[in-house]
Amino acid sequence: MIRYILRLIMTAGNWTRWTDSILNILDAKEINVGDEFSLEQMYHSERVLKEIYPKNNQIRAKIRQQLQILRDYDFVEFLDNQGRYLRIK
Repeated sequence: MIRYILRLIMTAGNWTRWTDSILNILDAKEINVGDEFSLEQMYHSERVLKEIYPKNNQIRAKIRQQLQILRDYDFVEFLDNQGRYLRIK
């Protein structure tokens, strides 16, 4: 419900079900505000995402794209060019 409300508040057109899915994965992995995580950790969810989005053959690229969207909305911060992130919301 909270994510639904957040989506209604967001004005950019690039927040999608995919973005919600990436946030759900962060929650499922118990990556909380203040926690660092890696792109590799997110890639470990590739199989689950493929089940949710079977027509998408570029899951890893989509994960990176959605992390950029989450960065733009201040949910995550890029820490370096080595695929490390910080959850800030």
